[in-house]
Amino acid sequence: MKNVDVAIVGGGLAGITAALELLDLGLKVVIIDRDRRENLGGLAKLAFGGMTLVNTPIQRLHGVHDSPEIALRDWHSFAQYPDSDHWPKQWAELYVNRCIDDIYYWLKKKGVNFFPVPLWAERGENGDGNSLPRYHIIWGTGLHLVNTLVSELRAHPDADNLTCLFEHRVESLMTHDGAVTGVRGRPESGGAQFEISAQAVLVASGGINGDIERVRQEWDRNWGSPPEHILNGAHRYADGTLHNAVEEIGGNITHLQQMWNYAAGIHHPKPRVPLEGLSLIPPKSALWLDATGKRFGPDPLVSGFDTHLLCKRISMDPHGYSWQLMNWKIALKEVTVSGSESNQAMRDRKIFHFIRDTLLGNSRLLEYLRDECEDVVVADNVPELVDRMNSMNRASQTRGAGVVDRETLEREIRHYDEQISRGHALHDDAQLKKITELRKWKGDRSGTCDFQKIMDQKCMPLVAIREFIVSRKSMGGIQTDLQSRVLSTTGHPLPGLYAAGEAAGFGGGGISGLKSLEGTFISNCILNARMAVRSIGGLTLTP
Repeated sequence: MKNVDVAIVGGGLAGITAALELLDLGLKVVIIDRDRRENLGGLAKLAFGGMTLVNTPIQRLHGVHDSPEIALRDWHSFAQYPDSDHWPKQWAELYVNRCIDDIYYWLKKKGVNFFPVPLWAERGENGDGNSLPRYHIIWGTGLHLVNTLVSELRAHPDADNLTCLFEHRVESLMTHDGAVTGVRGRPESGGAQFEISAQAVLVASGGINGDIERVRQEWDRNWGSPPEHILNGAHRYADGTLHNAVEEIGGNITHLQQMWNYAAGIHHPKPRVPLEGLSLIPPKSALWLDATGKRFGPDPLVSGFDTHLLCKRISMDPHGYSWQLMNWKIALKEVTVSGSESNQAMRDRKIFHFIRDTLLGNSRLLEYLRDECEDVVVADNVPELVDRMNSMNRASQTRGAGVVDRETLEREIRHYDEQISRGHALHDDAQLKKITELRKWKGDRSGTCDFQKIMDQKCMPLVAIREFIVSRKSMGGIQTDLQSRVLSTTGHPLPGLYAAGEAAGFGGGGISGLKSLEGTFISNCILNARMAVRSIGGLTLTP
């Protein structure tokens, strides 16, 4: 039995942020985490590090005049909240008003800087989504963010007040007279049960998306049945254990069917968990095809506008996976993988290497995928490419795999290339129109080809990438009020219990509603955690 002021369940970004601020208040803290010591920081260490931020100096530098009012309007247009979503709406309003002080400037003071041009993610298909570019990327990716906070945590003047228990799994919450009084669990390797009593417990244990079977169980049935093949891009310990524990004592769990998955997942060449996936940032100039080689339609699939819709359309396709077809020039300029591992120049903050990769393409990454990833096929002509695409499916025995039809594929390529040959003024293809829109903003123009034909002999070989849905983030979770207090099924705070980050649906049990503006995940881990600490410390703050 160990008596502490606050027990934090989970050593990810939310847990680290909370621990840092709790030490500032002079409190005794314990972090209980299922992973090994070297993995402190969780999935945020592997994240690309993008954040939706509102009215920043970076935006203003580029003539972008943003405001909380504009951002909240965009947020609601994408979230499509039902009337009953009181707390998610409240958290969204809090976020757009406080992200500049509680996230942007808070990080800047700690030496975390951002790439000097904001990107324009999730523009929406029909005038919804982000009406302005506000996706800010951390210079150094999520790895630099986590390392900065962990270093500050270890160097804190009251670091002796912090205990970290790694490879320990919390299984249940201790209660007395209706209040949460601690946690109970076992070492990850097995053995005797442990109990820790605390004045407050903060659940920061992530979501459910690391458990693919649970993802299937919670799948939004409006999308039909889940695809046969789903890759795992979440933390391996994000399995909902603490969601169950909170539910057992009367806590309210909401919107678990709302997930932020990605449409362009490929098998990790060196998986650390079964079916581990990497998430491509899908090339805009590639043709997005179904399992038979037919282009998705009538509206073609193009990333950068509505990730939720991409996932829905592919999930509802009978085969549940897709192909993207391009040539080497397109792949060199546009193929990137989300995360710190695959973006070394950005991660290591090597500006000249970053400029080189931006101007000339990341050949190192593309060659690695070509040589090591089972989902990447390269050939000099269409017949050879189709043979290799079909051979890949037979070799991997993918359930529900289709057969790519050569004539269909050739027809789709020919139609697209003919559209480009007409000239920009006569483009009537919806994908080319979207590329025009994307290239208007400087942050996206550098990573998007200028109307590149597929069958351009100067740009060979051809490249086809087989892509699956990759499970990533839970947008629903433990319901919380604006103080990050966990709410019961009757809407009352459970004394002594708090939740932050993905465990709380990034705020309120589902701050993003139906779909996210992107970049609202790691940033809300920080905001949720800081609001929880203010509440635990008896501080008050006007939203």
